Amino acid sequence: PLSPAGSKGKGTAVRFTPAGTQGHHQEGTQGHVHFQEQLHDSAVMVTQDKDGHFLVKVGFLKILHKYEITFVLPPVPSLGKDICPLPVPNPNLRIVSVTSLPEGHSVRCEYMAHKEGVLKEELLLAGHSPGHVKVTVQARVMGKGPSLSLS
Repeated sequence: PLSPAGSKGKGTAVRFTPAGTQGHHQEGTQGHVHFQEQLHDSAVMVTQDKDGHFLVKVGFLKILHKYEITFVLPPVPSLGKDICPLPVPNPNLRIVSVTSLPEGHSVRCEYMAHKEGVLKEELLLAGHSPGHVKVTVQARVMGKGPSLSLS
């Protein structure tokens, strides 16, 4: 069942990025329309633990696909308004932008679902103070088998 518009967290999204499909039209194939059906229940949920770190759950993703994930973190007083990503050597998760909003910070990143299972990838965000905040992105990545039904 689809939830009513606006019932999911404001400013959160998971979007399929079609890799290599620009300018390459195949008759009768609408790969990402079919794919979007698999993501209709994929709400992005952000929770904060007692240490001030964040867990971002992005739901079900399909293996070997690249995604653009956008989520909003509430204000982090220890970091201040100007937040930037710290370099983390992670080939599967990359921050594209961090935007300051009245309700916190919007973080946009690219994620490559590289293997099956429940995957956790880490990002580090820093402000002007010496500390940083860890953001863990958790996804359930499904293989290409026939059991793709989410019902």
